[in-house]
Amino acid sequence: MRNEKKSSGPQVLVAHGDVPYAATLARHLESHGHAVEQCHDAKGVLRLVGRKLFDVIVLDLSLSRQADMELVSFIRRSSARSRLILLFEMTKLDRALEGIRQGAFFYLPETSAPSDVALVVNKALRDLSSEDTIDQYEQGFFENMVGASPAMRRVLEMIAKVAPTDSTVLLLGESGTGKELLANAVHRMSRRRDMPFIAINCAALPEQLLESEMFGHVKGAFTGAESDKRGLFEEADGGTIFLDEVGDMALITQAKLLRVLQNGDIRPVGSTKSMRVDVRVIAATNRNLEQAVAENQFREDLYFRLNVIQVRVPPLRDRIEALPNLVRHFVARCNAEYGKHVAHVDEAAQALLRNYPYPGNVRELESIIAHAVIMADDDTIRAQDLPENVRTGARPTLALPNYVAESIPTINEMEAQLIRSALDRLDGNQTEAAKKLGVSRSTLWRKMKEYGIEK
Repeated sequence: MRNEKKSSGPQVLVAHGDVPYAATLARHLESHGHAVEQCHDAKGVLRLVGRKLFDVIVLDLSLSRQADMELVSFIRRSSARSRLILLFEMTKLDRALEGIRQGAFFYLPETSAPSDVALVVNKALRDLSSEDTIDQYEQGFFENMVGASPAMRRVLEMIAKVAPTDSTVLLLGESGTGKELLANAVHRMSRRRDMPFIAINCAALPEQLLESEMFGHVKGAFTGAESDKRGLFEEADGGTIFLDEVGDMALITQAKLLRVLQNGDIRPVGSTKSMRVDVRVIAATNRNLEQAVAENQFREDLYFRLNVIQVRVPPLRDRIEALPNLVRHFVARCNAEYGKHVAHVDEAAQALLRNYPYPGNVRELESIIAHAVIMADDDTIRAQDLPENVRTGARPTLALPNYVAESIPTINEMEAQLIRSALDRLDGNQTEAAKKLGVSRSTLWRKMKEYGIEK
């Protein structure tokens, strides 16, 4: 039987080999009203965790260099309810990632300030109070993006170093490689983690609308501006803005973004007054910005402001080692979404997935697995369950309006492709196709009409 808590405050264990650091951190946590115990070696962890229930455990992975994961495993088995926060050496990021996969709540560099550790402890306690699991992002990110890929480990090492700073970050890479997921990781490992993270797709909005979305507008600034509107930079004050496809931003909007980066000032459209915001900017693009600068399509001064830390995200074909983890994750997600029970991928299907070039990267893989899970007749994905383009190695081309073969398929295009595939496999039997797709017969008929699919 475990001992009863001696204090009404949250119970925190600080297990750290640096005694002065542990004492400083303990005092800081106690100032937040937490009841803190300390230990300074692995034996102390085993002893304390074995006899007492802690709400949060802050563990220095250096306590047991040869058996750090055994220590993590012991804590997870003995105190499954506790939220485990790992402190790691910067050269040992892989151990922290393995700890996350084993169920740790969060990780921080071992040089983190006690105030930063306290922020994460408080976040863990909030998570514990509502009995929530780690959110979908934290569950999926390390498992899916990293895998056994040395290229992605190098990316994460860079991110771990830059995250605690307020430096701008420029993420470069093809569409669908997971740049927004990485930007979110930078935010979550930063001091701004409890403040907003807001993403803007600069290529998805017309110039005037993008400027209004970013900086807000005042009533009467343009036709349809019937009231004042706060911009996303103002909404993100204290947090992080992610500017996706920043290379597609108009030159006039680039000039206004430059002003924000230089002095933190924003000016709503139609206003004569500026306001100051404290926002970290992370940008991403699949364009060659150096070439865009040379062609006068992108401001050189803005490029230098954004390009303080440049991170190149490799395409999926260059980190194919991560494929098994990604497939497992997407299968699990699709099982939950579609009410399926797929547990295996047979060897023939695995070979096709390994050999496919993934021009659409991780985003395309997700749609491929969704197709396969829906098509699977039992608990196993087989070669015939994969989309035709994966089986043949050809890039899909859909004869749909405004579709360009080099772009990533939209949700509607992928849905239409799934319906066509189901009907083809079932010889046009709409009742059976509806059952296979998990929709009603009337919904299938409506979708077929919407997408112009012949009966």
